[in-house]
Amino acid sequence: MSVLRSRPVLRWLVPATAAVAVIGGGAAIGTFAAEAEPSLPPRTAAQLLVDLQTSRLEGLSGTVVQRADLGLPPLVGLIPGNELTTLLTGSHTLRVWYSGPDKQRVALMDTLGEQDIVRNGKDLWTWQSRGNTATHRTLGGDAGAWKPAPEPAASLPATPQQAADLALGAIDPSTQVSVGRSATVAGQDAYELVLQPRDGDSLVHQLRIAIDAKQHVPLRFEVLAKGSDRPAFEVAFTQVDYRRPDADQFTFNPPPGVTVDEEKAEPPAAGKPGHPEPKGDPQVRAVGSGWTTVLVARLDGADADRKVPAKPAAAPGGSAPDLDVSKLLGGLPTVSGDWGSGRLLTSKLFSVLLTDDGRVLAGAVTPERLYQAARG
Repeated sequence: MSVLRSRPVLRWLVPATAAVAVIGGGAAIGTFAAEAEPSLPPRTAAQLLVDLQTSRLEGLSGTVVQRADLGLPPLVGLIPGNELTTLLTGSHTLRVWYSGPDKQRVALMDTLGEQDIVRNGKDLWTWQSRGNTATHRTLGGDAGAWKPAPEPAASLPATPQQAADLALGAIDPSTQVSVGRSATVAGQDAYELVLQPRDGDSLVHQLRIAIDAKQHVPLRFEVLAKGSDRPAFEVAFTQVDYRRPDADQFTFNPPPGVTVDEEKAEPPAAGKPGHPEPKGDPQVRAVGSGWTTVLVARLDGADADRKVPAKPAAAPGGSAPDLDVSKLLGGLPTVSGDWGSGRLLTSKLFSVLLTDDGRVLAGAVTPERLYQAARG
């Protein structure tokens, strides 16, 4: 696995991605239409990993469909900000364009309206059709190969490439890597790389990455939960074109009447140019490692007498959501043990424990692993 050591920062992101989605609603989905398996020359998992790392893509455009069926309880109505909870369920369509590391565009087209993010050199534009608002930022010289994703979907990968990057960064000795069945995705023959956690406490059964046999580009990414043969989350190209898109695709022309907010570029963080190290949140810590990492956070304003957490701590650079926690907790089952007592939220891919002493523990793990972390 030495080919992946250049991206150690990403290893914690796959379990965290599953853990950040705390509340949502269930939606039945199916896998993308299956086609006959193509006959491809044998290729080992190590060869496929090298293919992914060494691919050189000059241009691409296509349509991507993202689907989620996380098996969450029906608590959507208690959570403000429908964009996030809606993107965590059901099916969503994106259009993507790529013409090198400094020319990229993603457009989310949904019932929420259209949202575009356009990178053209040092110019970064975001636009939302609802409200007809746009933001412009001039990137610094160390912007590097910035990868756009619509803001409300920031907790979930927008393309198979982004999902594959997260998954590959998670490979360590706790991961079993193998080759799956060949497939045809968006009309392209593809190999399948399979990542499987070795730790039985992980709720993730497998990650499956379909890789274009010629271009070595991820075309489909699936996450299967334990005990299920249908993806709980998948993102895949339904149409792909490897020709370089026209330059006009990356020129943002503000619509009539748009309100444009000019933002100042922030100085690059410490780390590699264009790849800043993630800043640690002092209110959040990680317990364990790999697929069974548990994130532990302390809630602000916990009511010590009534033992009801009042308000989640604000994220860096933002404010805490205005949650009606009493209603939220009332809809979750109570649990207790030598670690204390609280409420438990479970889904196909992650568990969340809200303790009566004001802590939140989350991970792509069984409730028993959360209880172990809560004892500490």
